[in-house]
Amino acid sequence: MVDTLIIGGGIVGTCIARELSRYEGTVLIVEKENDVANHQTIANSAIIHSGHDPIPKTLKARLCVEGNAMYELMEQQLHIPILRTGAYVVATTSEEEEILKVLLERSIENGVLGATLLDAKQARVLEPNLSLQTQKVLSLPSTKVTFPWEVAIRAMQNAIRNGAEFRKNTQVSSIRKIDNGFEVATTNGEIILAKHVVNAAGVYSGVVAGMIEKNVPYTITPRRGEYFVLDRRVKGFVQHVLYPVPTKAGKGVLVVPQTHGNILLGPTSTHQEEPERVGTTREGLDYIRKQAVKLAENIPFDQIIRSFSGIRATSTAEDFYIKESNEVKGFFHAGGIDSPGLTAAPAIAKCMVEEVMGGSISLRKKTYFDPIEPEKKAFHDLPDDEKKALLRRDPRYGNIVCKCEKITEAEVIEAIHGPLGSDTIKGIKKRARVGSGICQGGYCEETLLKIIARETKKRLDEINYYALNTPILIEETKVKR
Repeated sequence: MVDTLIIGGGIVGTCIARELSRYEGTVLIVEKENDVANHQTIANSAIIHSGHDPIPKTLKARLCVEGNAMYELMEQQLHIPILRTGAYVVATTSEEEEILKVLLERSIENGVLGATLLDAKQARVLEPNLSLQTQKVLSLPSTKVTFPWEVAIRAMQNAIRNGAEFRKNTQVSSIRKIDNGFEVATTNGEIILAKHVVNAAGVYSGVVAGMIEKNVPYTITPRRGEYFVLDRRVKGFVQHVLYPVPTKAGKGVLVVPQTHGNILLGPTSTHQEEPERVGTTREGLDYIRKQAVKLAENIPFDQIIRSFSGIRATSTAEDFYIKESNEVKGFFHAGGIDSPGLTAAPAIAKCMVEEVMGGSISLRKKTYFDPIEPEKKAFHDLPDDEKKALLRRDPRYGNIVCKCEKITEAEVIEAIHGPLGSDTIKGIKKRARVGSGICQGGYCEETLLKIIARETKKRLDEINYYALNTPILIEETKVKR
């Protein structure tokens, strides 16, 4: 029997796993997909928000500001990428200017550091491509950008180094309360016994809660967001995250510099019933184009290299729901985690473990917890003397697999065999950026496929794109019949 079972391997679940790995006891995290960070975490705006938007005195407001600050330490400990952009909330009408004043007051009440109003002339000193419609901006210097799935992967790797266990392709089908904990069944026939259960299942958190509670305290509605990705050759087009003035539908279509040099445009915000439907639409992408030009002039739409969409978990609770179950002791909710969930994730984890779980169960800190995840820099970013040393040790550092991103064969092999390795095309893309450049895998995917097959001792037609049963190749075509 494990001490704590966490359901869901997104940014929230992985941060909770790392936080729990500071304490004595066994931790198991299960994820229904073939990798961590596969839903909300892989498809969002990547912003570490300042905290200007949440309603004061809510958990969202408190944990957003706390989480923003915690990323500073996470950068040092986990060696995750952080881009300190700051942000401008752009007002283009007198009515929107009045809303900026409200957001400034809200920022101050929430404890956001450095928030201030600037006129258009002041703002264009640092953002010359700011829309000509701009009248004023709310400047939010504490806003940052990270790479969400890199955070989740590094947090999970650190949790594993500290004793936690991760199981992919493990979907929970039922939960039953037993005398000393819970009996959790999975769709692959496994029975997991756990003293405590943490529900961090994202868009499925309501479904999971319904397996054990008669009256689930929130309802989750999937909300689809679509995006464009601009090639990293546009780096420097904007320096700040650019927000429109928010509406009831959300923060709106944004212009977001990324840690690897790309720029994101989006998202849309469309409610839907199907939590797995993540395709893009002509209407959604046209909407992004029309809205983005209200924030910036001369957007280089000709540099779009891909589009994608993701699902967010919108909750009727409106605020984050981080509580022990009212019906079943030992069952803990991390439900309704939509924006600013990425920002708040490390603070959500700390709140869950110290305040919620700590109030119900005995927690004893380990004396041997190691918060540091070894740094791993890209080979092409290293100084020449370090490159030469690595080449002498392993000549495969001299074999470039992905020319766009300058990723070597040795780096691919490390991504396959690492502590949270992957044997899929997209899994390696997430870990080593193979296929992330302008060709989007057009030149390197064949080579990557062969390396994965060789390293895992599988046939080429057994290598999945990402999920189970998604092979790149189906059968031989150039063979004698």
